[in-house]
Amino acid sequence: MNAIKQLPTYLYGAQRLGVRRASQGGSSGAGRFVISVVCLAQFMVILDVSIVNVALPSMRSGLHFSTTGLQWVVNAYTLTFAGFLMLGGRAADLLGRRRVFLAGTALFAMTSLACALASSRGLLIGARSLQGIGGAVISPASLSIITSSLPEGAARNRGLAVWAAMGGLGAASGALLGGLLTQFFGWPAIFLINVPLGAVVVALGARVLVEGRREGIPRHFDVAGALLVTLGLVGVTFGIVRSEAFGWGSGQVLGPIAMGAVLLAAFVLVEGWFARVPLVPISIFRLPALRAANLIVVLMYAALFSMWFFLTLYLQQVLHYDALEAGLAFVPMTLGVVTGSTVAPRMIARSSVRVVLAGGMLCASSGLVLLTGVRPGGAYFLEVLPGGMLCTVGMGLSLVSATIAAVQGVPSAQSGLASGLLNTSRLVGGALGLAVLGTLADSYTGQQIRAAVPALRALSDGYQLAFAVGAVFCLVGAGAAVVLLRGRSAAPDAIAEPSPEDAEPAEVLVA
Repeated sequence: MNAIKQLPTYLYGAQRLGVRRASQGGSSGAGRFVISVVCLAQFMVILDVSIVNVALPSMRSGLHFSTTGLQWVVNAYTLTFAGFLMLGGRAADLLGRRRVFLAGTALFAMTSLACALASSRGLLIGARSLQGIGGAVISPASLSIITSSLPEGAARNRGLAVWAAMGGLGAASGALLGGLLTQFFGWPAIFLINVPLGAVVVALGARVLVEGRREGIPRHFDVAGALLVTLGLVGVTFGIVRSEAFGWGSGQVLGPIAMGAVLLAAFVLVEGWFARVPLVPISIFRLPALRAANLIVVLMYAALFSMWFFLTLYLQQVLHYDALEAGLAFVPMTLGVVTGSTVAPRMIARSSVRVVLAGGMLCASSGLVLLTGVRPGGAYFLEVLPGGMLCTVGMGLSLVSATIAAVQGVPSAQSGLASGLLNTSRLVGGALGLAVLGTLADSYTGQQIRAAVPALRALSDGYQLAFAVGAVFCLVGAGAAVVLLRGRSAAPDAIAEPSPEDAEPAEVLVA
C-alpha cells in the first residue's frame, strides 16, 4: 500500500525525466501521465490472470471442459507469456518501447475480444495463447519504460514497487470483479473488460510516450530461442496433462514429454553456442544467487499458482458458492499478497533476504498444510481463510525477497535479463505446477470415485492431495533459501527511500 501512496512522487519524477514529447513541441506536462499509463497496462495484464480463476467453473459447463482440459485455459496463456517474455523485452529495446508497448496492448485487447467471442474449446485456448503473447510484450516493455527512466538504486526500486503494487491491485480487483461479471453477464464478460482498458492505454500512450530504444546493441532477434523454449515447455506440459487419461507408461504421454525435453535441450545448445545474440546468455547462470532465486520461484509458483485453481473449484463445486460469493471469498487472500509485499522490505532491512525468503516459504507451506483440511460441508472461515491467508502473505514475502536476491550482484547491463528470467520462472513454475498437481488431483479423484466414494468427497480428496504436494514444494523452497543463500543479505540501497532528486534519466530516449 505504501507503494501506491508513492505514486504522486513518481509522477513528479516522470515529469523530470526524458519521458516527454521530445522534438514534437508538446507540453512537458504530458510526462506526469507516463507512469500512470504504464501501471494501467500492468493492472490489465494481472487482472486477466486473476479474473479468469473465478470464471473457470462457468467455462467448464459452458464449453464442456474436463478438469485437465480446463487447465489449458490457464496454461495456454502462461506458457506463451513465459516463452515470449524475453523476446518481448528485446523487441522493446530494439524497436522502441513506445511502439512495442502500444502494439502489445492492441494485440492483448483484440485477443481478449476473440476469447469473449469463442464458441468452442479450441478457439478459446487458441485465443488465450495469442493473448499470452500480448502480455509477454506489454509486461517487459512497461517495465523497461520505468527502468530506463529511473536511475538504478533507490529511485528505481521505489518505481518498481509502484509497478508491482498495481499488479497486486489487479489481483485483488480480479477476484471480486470476476465474480460480479460472471454472475450477472456470463464468463465472456471477464475478457470483454480488457477491450476498453486496452483502448484507454493505447489512446493515452500514443499521446504521452516517446519512442525510446537502447543504442549500440546488435539488432538481432533470437526467434529460434523463443520458439524452442516455448514449444519445449508446451510439449512437457501437454505430456504431463495427458498422463491422467493414458497413464505414465503410455507413448502418448512419454512422447510429448521426450519431445519437449529435446526442444529444451536444443534451446540450451542454441543459446550457448549458435545464437548471435542469445535470448538468455548461459553465462548469467553462473551467478549462484540468481540460480537459487529462480529455483525457489519455480517451486513457489508451482504450489501457489495451483492453489488459486483448486480453491476456485472447491468453493464453487464442493461448497456450491456462486461466482460472486467465490470472488468475495478471494478478496482477503489477494490483499494478503499486497500485505506481504509491503512489509517484506522492512523485514529484510532488519534481518536478511535469506531469512525473509525462507520464512515466507515456510509460511506458505504451513498455509497449504491447513488447506489439506478442505472437505464437503466445510466452513470458509475454518477450512479456507486461515490457510489461504498464510499462503498469500508468505507469497508476498517470498516474491519480494526472491526478486532482491536475483538482482544482487548482477551487472547493470544484465539487470533486465535477470528480472525477465525471474518472471519466466514464475510463469513456467505456475504452468508446470498446475499440470502436475492438476493431473495428480484428477487421477486421485477418479480412483476414489471408482472405489464408490461420494463425488464431493472424491473431489475434496483430490484437492487435499494437491495442497499436500504443494506444501512439500514450498518446504523444499525454504530449505533451498537457507542452504543456497547462505551469508547473502540485501544491499542497503535495494530498500532505501528515494528522494525527488534521484529521478534523473538513466538512459537516452531516442525520438
